[in-house]
Amino acid sequence: MSWKRRVNRTLEGITGYNFKRAGAPARPAATPRPPVRRPSAPVVRRAPNDAVRPPSDPADRLLVAPVFVLSSVRSGSTLLRVMLNSHSEIHSPHEMHVRRITVNLPTEPLQQAIEALGHTQSDVEHLLWDRLLHRELARSGKRILAEKTPSNVFAFRRIATCWPDARFIFLLRHPLSIATSWHEADPVKRPMKEAVTHTYQYMKYLEEARHSIDGVTVRYEDLTADPYEQTRRICDYLKVDWEEGMVHYGDKGHGEFVKGIGDWRDKIRTGTVQPGRPLPKPDEVPEDLHPICRSWGYLPSEPE
Repeated sequence: MSWKRRVNRTLEGITGYNFKRAGAPARPAATPRPPVRRPSAPVVRRAPNDAVRPPSDPADRLLVAPVFVLSSVRSGSTLLRVMLNSHSEIHSPHEMHVRRITVNLPTEPLQQAIEALGHTQSDVEHLLWDRLLHRELARSGKRILAEKTPSNVFAFRRIATCWPDARFIFLLRHPLSIATSWHEADPVKRPMKEAVTHTYQYMKYLEEARHSIDGVTVRYEDLTADPYEQTRRICDYLKVDWEEGMVHYGDKGHGEFVKGIGDWRDKIRTGTVQPGRPLPKPDEVPEDLHPICRSWGYLPSEPE
């Protein structure tokens, strides 16, 4: 008789329970875990007396005459960034998205304290934006900061209010080329019809900005076809001496090319200005894009 049978028989004699026939006791049911609650995004409470306004004191701004490139997505703004950044006096970092930085004043005593200091909630946000960009410029050792986040077109008025001495570069590209490039970045998730609708929002605000604030207009197609002439035009506008190194941007360091804060694909990594894609034929342009194409000179104007 094996030792297991002896043990079972002994236990059966003591307890009257046949372990062999009963088998192993069932495991207790696992206690269900409560669902994981993910924290929701904090809600920024706007103060009731908030107002977007210029700085009351010039000393409130550390940045002097910053430059903002206003463009749609997929318009070549990263190319223009690295060309600007190759200038000895201009620092153009990756996309900073500062307009998304907000300040929360969740209680009335805090709102009262800020108001007693003479600030609105937007004033405090502007101070933070200015400090962050100025720190980035100071670290570079250069004199002029140029920021190029495409979504800045949606806040061009507030940017111009925050920095009354700001200068603007309007970067245009053929509207269908913009939509096609955005579609090609993720064809499955970005069908062409959605690409037209999505990118048009940027174009619409960019066109509004061109008619609302002063600046210099540059076409992506011209920038790639004749980078020498276009960078000279930009330098004349910014009142800095032109430098040939702006065209040979690959000779300088510009940080990592990372998706989400700029272009990341192979063309920008070559370090040289690459030719743009051929312009679409007029009959290829969707009707939804006809008005903006006419405004930007990519289609002839309709006869009066």
